[in-house]
Amino acid sequence: MDSEKTKADFLISMGKRMKQQRKAKKITQYQLAELMDVTPQMISSAELGQKAIRPENLAKMAKILGVSADYLLTGEFSDTDIRRLRDKLSVFGYEQLQPVEQILDACIQLCTKTDATSQITQK
Repeated sequence: MDSEKTKADFLISMGKRMKQQRKAKKITQYQLAELMDVTPQMISSAELGQKAIRPENLAKMAKILGVSADYLLTGEFSDTDIRRLRDKLSVFGYEQLQPVEQILDACIQLCTKTDATSQITQK
């Protein structure tokens, strides 16, 4: 019974990440389904955590959404994700990187405050 709950929780968490990334790209389920050559129902079922997604479809989805399959599966960043960010940052010179770093610091601080606030309100 515990393994079934764990599997269901895993699929639901993975589906939430899929939906979040799809919405961040401003793509509808229908559009994503067309790009992947699957049905919109398959996308919906995967996002709701009702069905597992085939490995080949997971790879297609990750590529279209611009994230790694590892991220969709686990929510953790892979070396591929880090390399992608590093490659984007490599176009900047040192002086240009300073404001980018300040923006990242502000985002981290904001997210930390948001996490702390949500933890307080949940108690």
